[in-house]
Amino acid sequence: MKKRNILTILLVFATILQLNAQIKDVKFNFYGIVRADIFYNSRVSQEMIDGLFYMYPLDKKLDANGEDLNARASSNFYVLTTRLGVNVEGPKLGTARTFAKIEGDFRGAGSDLFTLRIRHAYFQLNWDKSDLLVGQTWHPLFGDVFPKVLNISTGAPFQPFSRAPQVRYRHSFGGFQAIGALVWQSQFASIGPGNTRSVKYLKNSVVPEIYAGLNYRTNHWLFGAGIELLSLMPLTQTEVGSGTDAKIYKTSQRITTLSYDAYLQYTNKDWLIAAKTTLGSNLTQVCMLGGYAVKSYNPENGKETYTPYRISSTWFNAVYGKKWKPGIFAGYMKNLGTSSANTGTVYGLGTDIKQLTSIGAQITYNLPHWTFGMEYSSISAWYGKRNNSNGKIYDAHSVNNQRIVGSAMFIF
Repeated sequence: MKKRNILTILLVFATILQLNAQIKDVKFNFYGIVRADIFYNSRVSQEMIDGLFYMYPLDKKLDANGEDLNARASSNFYVLTTRLGVNVEGPKLGTARTFAKIEGDFRGAGSDLFTLRIRHAYFQLNWDKSDLLVGQTWHPLFGDVFPKVLNISTGAPFQPFSRAPQVRYRHSFGGFQAIGALVWQSQFASIGPGNTRSVKYLKNSVVPEIYAGLNYRTNHWLFGAGIELLSLMPLTQTEVGSGTDAKIYKTSQRITTLSYDAYLQYTNKDWLIAAKTTLGSNLTQVCMLGGYAVKSYNPENGKETYTPYRISSTWFNAVYGKKWKPGIFAGYMKNLGTSSANTGTVYGLGTDIKQLTSIGAQITYNLPHWTFGMEYSSISAWYGKRNNSNGKIYDAHSVNNQRIVGSAMFIF
């Protein structure tokens, strides 16, 4: 009943907008995708959306007989990435053209699937050589260059993936485009104490994420690079002791990190070739591996200092054709350890992985309004022990997952 009510509201809203479009000085363009996905994994893995958003295979977990509990296959079928959106063009505001976008799907939040969720919601002011965007859309680290694959994780954890509230300004000059953005967290949040995801770490920090980048475009090429600053406040208070003897202390210790990305893309009527490399520190809010460790702990007041995990991640993607489109994807991630020695207490994702690799191939068949495709990926993770002096992983062993995805989309 709840899903029917949501769909009814959306249809009524769409009808009203279409009628008003003839009266008001506003143009509406409705669009959407009805998408069905089926997947198979040969191994238990780190994943979201009950397996649709894939990350990497989990380490061995032995039972009493020495058998690996994670050496188990799984499969499922979903339509919850079906989406509906509207692009809006409004009247001029001064000399600026005005635009807006609202887009949602049925991904839900957390483990609450099949409920309506905002993907994009923003307004935009466009001038001749610049534009200002305010609202939620792709994180600047996701950028204009990303893998064209069937998996809805879109290359994560090798590729940064997040949609986030932001204020973004872009200015074009010659073939260049400068980008600056202030970014907050919402549906995609950083990992902190207790290995829990929460927007409170950035909220307590007060300072948003700060991104600056520069692109250069020609007829077929796009080159670019950027830098991102993230400052979190993991704790606002500490507690020492227990019961009636417990003492609470105020703390304001931050962890501030810089991350960098560089990318290129070539396109013509048949080819798309793209690559990106990221040197990241504590980028768990964009679905990448890493995090941070406790550098020091004061037993008298419970206060902590922190050191970030650094990762290097690179991917390559090539797609060819128009109706039939074969493509390949390859990704490599390396754990570079922490910038300082640590106590062994770690907050993050995949911090016991030394390296991660993925190689895959896909084929799609494309018709007007329709896309059908299959994709195969082989993903390997090397797990080992942490060296607390530098955060690096040693005595590593590998586990592998074979993943198959089938997808059918009606696009309107």
